[in-house]
Amino acid sequence: MLENIRSILIGLTKEGDEDETSSALAYGLSLAREAGAHATVQAASLKLALTHAFVSKFAAGLAAAENRRLDALANAAADLARQTAETSGISCTTEAPQLAYQDLVRSFAALARTHDLTVMDAEPVALAVDRGLIEAVLTESGRPLIVVPPGRETFAGARIVVAWDGSAKAARALNDAMPFLRGAERVELVSITGEKDLRNTVPGVEIAPHLSRHGVKVSVLNLTATHGDVAETLRNHAILTHADMIVMGAFVHSRLRQRMLGGTTQSLLKSSPVPLFLSY
Repeated sequence: MLENIRSILIGLTKEGDEDETSSALAYGLSLAREAGAHATVQAASLKLALTHAFVSKFAAGLAAAENRRLDALANAAADLARQTAETSGISCTTEAPQLAYQDLVRSFAALARTHDLTVMDAEPVALAVDRGLIEAVLTESGRPLIVVPPGRETFAGARIVVAWDGSAKAARALNDAMPFLRGAERVELVSITGEKDLRNTVPGVEIAPHLSRHGVKVSVLNLTATHGDVAETLRNHAILTHADMIVMGAFVHSRLRQRMLGGTTQSLLKSSPVPLFLSY
């Protein structure tokens, strides 16, 4: 059993596609079962609001009909989550709020603060609703996040790759992921050179003894970035070593008062072969 994980938030967003499936739901419930944790499933839908004073009754009627459709999809997803959890013997509560985008982002980040970690589907489109929620959880909740790529529906944590660059963000991710690292059969601390200067950071060989004292079976590996691309190097290494998870600190740039995820984080959110454990 994974230690110190007692509550897991699983976030789903219904954006209109009736055939849309969620790997995060199955993965999150599988993780909750493994940890003996309670799962909260939020299946949210966006509320369309037409604010212009001269919007026609026809347009307003269309928006209201779409809101009803999205709300029905969200409630159906919540019902499915509840039934799946009950069948598997997992303690679970569900909710299906319908909120305007900014209200949804604020409320979801606040809800994430009341859980040990959040599980969400990977979102390759940077402007999609889920991407905004991912950024909000990372920067506003103070909690770690697991982002699940399509097809990864069962939790596994035997082999974990830690992306280590010696930074404070990497140290935070390492500490947040400790329950998973302790339970793993093999943990690789991977430092990748070729993109930025790591000479003034903490090398992997210096943090490895700390992990060993926590009972983590750790090895240290230094790699050179393929064509200067850290994300691609991590992807290739995770595939080569049959990793179950990548642990890394998320980097956020602030431009024009808008937060943007760093290049490596963005690239792995767009395409990762395994779930990403992210901390900020």
